[in-house]
Amino acid sequence: MNVQRVEFPSAGETLVGDLHLPTSTSHPLAVVVAGSWTTVKEQMAGRYARGLAQRGFPALAFDFRGHGDSGGHPRHAELPAAKVADLRAAAAFLRRATGAAHVGGVGVCAGAGYLATAADALDTLVMVAPWLHDATLVGDVYGGETGLAERIRRGAQAQAEFDRTGVVRYVPAVSLTDPAAAMCGPFGYYLDPSRGAIPQWPNRFAELSWPHWLGFDAIAAAPAVTVPVTIVHSEDAALPAGVRKFAALLGGSSTVYWQAGTQFDFYDDEPTVDAALDLAAAHLATGSEEHG
Repeated sequence: MNVQRVEFPSAGETLVGDLHLPTSTSHPLAVVVAGSWTTVKEQMAGRYARGLAQRGFPALAFDFRGHGDSGGHPRHAELPAAKVADLRAAAAFLRRATGAAHVGGVGVCAGAGYLATAADALDTLVMVAPWLHDATLVGDVYGGETGLAERIRRGAQAQAEFDRTGVVRYVPAVSLTDPAAAMCGPFGYYLDPSRGAIPQWPNRFAELSWPHWLGFDAIAAAPAVTVPVTIVHSEDAALPAGVRKFAALLGGSSTVYWQAGTQFDFYDDEPTVDAALDLAAAHLATGSEEHG
């Protein structure tokens, strides 16, 4: 496998990625990979891109605007509309860079929802442990109306401060003890240096992100998704109810595989990731054959 550092534009900014190229491939399809919210290309997106290249698919893991090596400001902001636009730009870049006639998407956690919203730029889609919330489910996660209102209030204050001063107000992306963190709890993947707590990931979350993230509804995008979809999930992973809602609304063909594993197992547990990659590769290969 050959890994090339690549750059491409999106909305006037330069995005940086790792293009994983297999030594040989018979697939006329390249793949853009997106990881969980707040993350960088060296985390789960890179793991899945490597695994796809090992299975014969050119695969791109990249940093979204404001994250990692990519340009853009504010930094470490979770802005779904911008991420969806970046994915469309990544798909267009892959067509140019690889000469692939077709582009598929593989999204993990929040990246799956972003790719679903960008599905008009794709020919096929795989969603691994997808985080999919709507107005009802997001309240269940974040403490109902009170919890949502508090985060939206903090986000609005942070946005006003940024507009006035250019200063970005940050909290930890993950903390064991700080209730203001984007994720507060025993989220071992993100806090373990041997797993997700890598130097490229600063564990920061721009609070102005809250209204954008909480208002993002990937489930509402499902009826417009007409490309073939494979979903790999677990009853012990995040929001299986969201998967069921999304799958029931899809505008095209879909298959849902219910596997064993927790949410974080799908990020870096080798047997869980390899099983998901095998299912993804089978789906993408079928799409390659159909596309010829």
